[in-house]
Amino acid sequence: MTDEEFEQVIRQTIQSLPKEFLNQIDNVEIVIDDDPPNPSLLGLYRGVPKTGRGFGYFALPDKITIYKNPLLRISQTIDQAKENIRNTVLHEIGHHFGLSDEELEKIKK
Repeated sequence: MTDEEFEQVIRQTIQSLPKEFLNQIDNVEIVIDDDPPNPSLLGLYRGVPKTGRGFGYFALPDKITIYKNPLLRISQTIDQAKENIRNTVLHEIGHHFGLSDEELEKIKK
């Protein structure tokens, strides 16, 4: 999968969100990196979740990093890669909205 194809899957995932969620994603940057600092990571959210922001909140943008190489390593097909990328992007966006890993796993099931 090329860098452009990888980026396109991320873009399509974000655009496919229901408007009520898409309209609430703010002050967040989504970037792609080849390898994570911790080999077990597929993505990483850094920032202050929306649930932790007070009135008049202003700070540098939150950052969601999606790690290309581990996602492609765990995928055996292009379709599986797309699904893994999509799941990772949605997982990290869930953190932006203040959901914990445990809550995200419950939603996934």
